[in-house]
Amino acid sequence: MNVFSKEGCQVFPIIVPAEYGLKTINFFLVKTKKSLSLIDAGIDSQECWDALLQTLQDNQLKLEDLTEIILTHHHYDHVGLVNKIVAQHPVPVYASPLSIPRLKRDSNYMEKRVKFYEQLYQEMGCGELGDKQVNYLKKAVIKNKHQALQTDINEITGSKLLHFHIIEIPGHAPDQIALWDEDRQWLFPGDLLLEHISSNAFVEPDDTGKRLYTLIQQRNSLETCYSLDPEIVFPGHGSMIEESSKLIEKRIERIEAKADRFLQLIQSGISTAHQLAETYYKNTYYEQFPLVISEIVSHLDYLEAQGRITKDNNQGVWHYSVNKQEEALK
Repeated sequence: MNVFSKEGCQVFPIIVPAEYGLKTINFFLVKTKKSLSLIDAGIDSQECWDALLQTLQDNQLKLEDLTEIILTHHHYDHVGLVNKIVAQHPVPVYASPLSIPRLKRDSNYMEKRVKFYEQLYQEMGCGELGDKQVNYLKKAVIKNKHQALQTDINEITGSKLLHFHIIEIPGHAPDQIALWDEDRQWLFPGDLLLEHISSNAFVEPDDTGKRLYTLIQQRNSLETCYSLDPEIVFPGHGSMIEESSKLIEKRIERIEAKADRFLQLIQSGISTAHQLAETYYKNTYYEQFPLVISEIVSHLDYLEAQGRITKDNNQGVWHYSVNKQEEALK
């Protein structure tokens, strides 16, 4: 496994093979003279646990050397080993304040989240597919209670933690942060930028239950990463990235291209998110419903925010149309 070393700091990537397009699960040990930080914590699996212990051993380290765990966001594939680690070695855990109700699986938050998706799927005309997903979410709230982190979580409230600058990069997740090592030009951005696939801007509610325009957030976060021009990006999945600028340009171009394609479909007479998903994604829509409808809705919000489309509510379902000014430009 490659070790990255520069100016008194070492990064030991922990890379575990994964399925479903993720390619790998990545988390990182970062060693300085004063600290041994674990950035993210993989999934709760024997493979990730063994990989962590093996990486420590290979570099003459042990679990008890860890000084803190820092989480880039709350998704299960980034926090899985936290409970197991702190049970054996009580160590501070740091995360965004927005992560805490999600990591703790706060009952009020979880209930609000289910209601948000229930309304979203109804308004997007998803019918039985939406009902099925909502029933799954309701059961998951109970089934996955054990996934709540069983330790205190320290809020990252300042602009720095250790030698890292903390940068908010929402989009993929509302609570996602990047750790920026300015001296070495190293960036740890969670799942903002992946080399092999585009990161999904999952549609999520804010603290009040209102829908976040996550694709706009995602694009802004990509532009933030572009402005930093990091030497190396350490992503949550896939290969390390050494030429991030070209990849970010490609990702932004893809956002625009897909938005244009959806605009064309709306112009052709397709008016609901459900219809767009069926037309554009075909069987994938039924196989990966929550991912696909999130992708569709985030692009619709993106187009609406640009003033390129408008929507009208008909019997509880939003119908989208190209605005007159946009039509005139065609």
